[in-house]
Amino acid sequence: MDANRVRGVLELYRRELEAIGASPLDFPHDSIPLIPRNILGHCLGMLPKMLEFIDEGRMEKVFRWLGFIQGALWALSIYTLDDLKNHNRSDVPLVNRTTPIGE
Repeated sequence: MDANRVRGVLELYRRELEAIGASPLDFPHDSIPLIPRNILGHCLGMLPKMLEFIDEGRMEKVFRWLGFIQGALWALSIYTLDDLKNHNRSDVPLVNRTTPIGE
């Protein structure tokens, strides 16, 4: 998975999270989120930082954070495991639940 594909995946997730009403949130790291809105908001808030990490060449950190976000999206029934696997494959078009996303 190269940097351009990661950027496309992050854009897909940004659009999806905003479409379902998430607002960016820097959730306290020493607290447990009790409602899905806080989890989704935290994931949305991570995306701009991840773009900075890509620009800095910090891809290992990007991939760790991407795994966190994908785990949350699966646990909250936003995407299936097959969807998430395909998001990581450069030979599969990026598609959210309704609209294809250009790369």
